[in-house]
Amino acid sequence: MGASTGNLLVEDPLALEAIFRDAPVLIVTHCESGAVIKENQQALLKKKTQFSIDDHPVLRDEQACFASSSYAVSLAKKYKSQLHVLHITTAKELALFAAGPIENKSITAEACVHHLWFSEKDYAVLGNQIKCNPAIKSEQDRNSLLGALKTGQIDIIATDHAPHTWEEKQIPYEQAPAGLPLVQHALLSLFDQVHMGKMTLPEVVEKTAHNPAIRYRIEGRGYIREGYYADLVLVDSKAGTMVSNENSLYHCAWSPFAGHRFSAQIKNTWVNGRLMYADQQVIEDASAAMRLVFSAK
Repeated sequence: MGASTGNLLVEDPLALEAIFRDAPVLIVTHCESGAVIKENQQALLKKKTQFSIDDHPVLRDEQACFASSSYAVSLAKKYKSQLHVLHITTAKELALFAAGPIENKSITAEACVHHLWFSEKDYAVLGNQIKCNPAIKSEQDRNSLLGALKTGQIDIIATDHAPHTWEEKQIPYEQAPAGLPLVQHALLSLFDQVHMGKMTLPEVVEKTAHNPAIRYRIEGRGYIREGYYADLVLVDSKAGTMVSNENSLYHCAWSPFAGHRFSAQIKNTWVNGRLMYADQQVIEDASAAMRLVFSAK
């Protein structure tokens, strides 16, 4: 429900009505209003002839997000649909979502690690590196998102991983692709939030493991329980991790966190009970991969 990278846009009202009326499964949507973004572009073109990265949160502003997310929520309520709204970025949108635990909710929301970390002040240094859709917005918005994790208005923390190359990110703002690589340092950024007193460790576990498994009805995952698949991460909360482009494990070979020292360090990662990461190296073992299984109940 918002034009981004690729051609996945669905904004036609008739199509959306049909989806929300008939979808037998959870509806998951990226919410930005193309009409509002176009209005913002036209308004800004009266003041300048060329856009820069500083204009990104102006073009894709609070109203562009709210117009779309409120529309999605209204459709979900109308048709009693199951709806999950991806990467919420504004304080205004939070009023659309109920506080409390995720169980029995029909409408839920998610925040991404970069929207919990960066603010519009970071555009001056990082530029297109943090160009993403929806846009990173104000410090107030970021702090409101962190607060909504406490109330339960935000149910899930995720990434919106998009490993565009360094060269692609260096071209002029309007042509540069949106998105940034996040998977490697997502959990470390959340441990820093814990270290700064913005979150608790149980909240990190709930928002990144328990709640995704509950919302997507993923069988046998999201908890450390007998009979469940062993998807585990061993973290040293005091060892520290200095981030550089050189020690990035991404094929795109850069990170928006380069130059930052995280308070924690990931020691080992197990997937389906297989050790897949140790001694700062990924262990290549394709046989460890398994399909996720989703419950119909």
